[in-house]
Amino acid sequence: MKKVYFLQTCDTCRRILKEVNIDGFEQQEIKTNAITTTQLDEMYKLSGSYEALFNKRARLYKSMDLKNKDLSEADFKQYLLEEYTFLKRPVFIVENDIFIGNSKTVIEKLKEKIG
Repeated sequence: MKKVYFLQTCDTCRRILKEVNIDGFEQQEIKTNAITTTQLDEMYKLSGSYEALFNKRARLYKSMDLKNKDLSEADFKQYLLEEYTFLKRPVFIVENDIFIGNSKTVIEKLKEKIG
C-alpha cells in the first residue's frame, strides 16, 4: 500500500509532493476528503500514538489553548477526526511504514524507502 494524506493549500505539502516520487501513491486531500475513523486507526497502528499524528503547531491548537490541557490519546483522536488541520502533514504510508510530518529527517527516510 502506498498512500499520502496532504493538504492542497499547504505550501510545505505541495513542495514535498513535488520533491518526492509519488508515482503509484493513492493521494487523499484531507480538507475535501476528510480522514475516516478507519483510516485514522490504521495510522495509529503504524505510528503507535494519536499524539504522534497531532499537529501541535496548528493555529487552532494555540487558539483553543490545548497546550495547557492534559490531553489523552482519546482526546487526540477526537480532535483529529473533528478538524483536518490537527493532522500533522503530510502523512505517507508505504507498505507497513508511516512517515509523519515535514521534518527533513522524516522526508529523507521516506525518500530512502521509496527510492
